[in-house]
Amino acid sequence: MRAPYRVLVVTGASSGLGAALAAAYAGPQTVLGLVARNRERLAATATACRDAGALVETAALDVADGPALAAWLAEFDRAHPVELLIANAGTSAGPPPDQPGEQAEATLRQLSTNLLGAVHTIAPLVPRMCARGRGRITVIASIAGLRGLAYSPGYCASKAGVRAYGEGLRAQLSQHGVGVTVVCPGFFGSPMSDRWNGPMPFLWSGEQAARHIKRGIDAGRRRVSFPWPLVVGMRFCDLAPAIIGDEIVRRFRFHIRPG
Repeated sequence: MRAPYRVLVVTGASSGLGAALAAAYAGPQTVLGLVARNRERLAATATACRDAGALVETAALDVADGPALAAWLAEFDRAHPVELLIANAGTSAGPPPDQPGEQAEATLRQLSTNLLGAVHTIAPLVPRMCARGRGRITVIASIAGLRGLAYSPGYCASKAGVRAYGEGLRAQLSQHGVGVTVVCPGFFGSPMSDRWNGPMPFLWSGEQAARHIKRGIDAGRRRVSFPWPLVVGMRFCDLAPAIIGDEIVRRFRFHIRPG
């Protein structure tokens, strides 16, 4: 199924890319289901979408809470059969500058939100969308999922898992009439990038990234990766001999401030 999409669910919709994507799709005759943890920021996103003419329902939920999210998704889908599902919620962390490795708690938190949260978002609606034989699922991964970076191992692992999960779904669900778009963005302006202490080459604005992703989703693209110089660079690090790739990513120094 391709655009126009009239019923959407977006997770991580309280700020950043999720809020920008919700705003990009909001309009008359559009129903949005918005999910995020922060009630105040989620309410602000909902207000902006309603001002654009959309009917909006919200859920202040953590995507790591699978049962609660599944129950809300089922109720929303019964009232408004979902046509486009965007699994966007995510978080980031990394080891402190003076420590050689990332603490297990930080790694597991990222896996819980970024990877398991995507599964909790998508799995409950797959049977429903396949039964209807239409719709599209969009998985927001990252170019960090193309090759592990030395200073964000947990984040890279979570996004590599999300990318593989989306690709596996895409190959399976196409025969049921449900499309899957896997998105691997580079750097763009967001509260997450505000905590990034280091180089951010080819930085896009959040709105620019949302517009580019929306164009890809609406065109039915299976993969949306940008910007291309970073994608090529990450692929090179992945395909080069390990000693070369490891040295390149080790020299790309950064630190993610807690937030």
